[in-house]
Amino acid sequence: MREIITQTWAWWFSGAMIASIMFFLLYFGQSFGFSSNLRTICAAAGLGKKTKFFDFNWKAQIWNIVFLIGSIIGGYIASQFLSSGQPVEISAATINDLSKMGIAAPASLQPQELFGWDAVFSLKGFLILAFGGLMVGFGSRYAGGCTSGHAISGLSNLQLPSLIAVIGFFIGGLAMTYLIMPLIF
Repeated sequence: MREIITQTWAWWFSGAMIASIMFFLLYFGQSFGFSSNLRTICAAAGLGKKTKFFDFNWKAQIWNIVFLIGSIIGGYIASQFLSSGQPVEISAATINDLSKMGIAAPASLQPQELFGWDAVFSLKGFLILAFGGLMVGFGSRYAGGCTSGHAISGLSNLQLPSLIAVIGFFIGGLAMTYLIMPLIF
C-alpha cells in the first residue's frame, strides 16, 4: 500500500480530486479558502465582541477549520512516514538560475539558504520571511481571499474579482521571480 501512496501520480489526478471537492462544496453552498480560517479562529476566540469584522456565525465555517487541522496532520504524516527523503526534482535551468543567486539545489524540500535555521536566524533571512509573511497576510486580506480561495473557489464560481486577483497573483509572482529576488540575492 505504501508503494501506491508514495509513487508519483498522474498530473490529472489532483485536478480531478480538486474538481470533485469543488463540486461538493458548491452543491452544499460552501466556498473554499484557507485564509478565511484566520477570521474563523479569531471569531471563535471571542474577538467578535471587540471587532465587527469577527462578529459572524463562525460555527458555520467549522468544516474549514477541520480541513485546516486535517491538512496539518496530513502534512506531518506525509513528511514523517511517507516521504522518500529524496530532494525535490527540479529542472537543470532552475538549478542554474538559483546558483547564479548563490542558492544551491535543494537537498530536501526547499533551499536551506532561504528556509534553513541559519537563514531564519540571520538578519537578512528573518527580514525576508517577516516581510514576505506580512505581504501575504496583507495581500490575502486586501484581495478578499488567498490564492486557493480565488483560484479554485472563485474561478469555479466564475467570479470576475477572482479572475482579476489570480492575474494579479501571477504578475506578482513573475515580478518577484525576475525582478525582486535577483536584487535581494
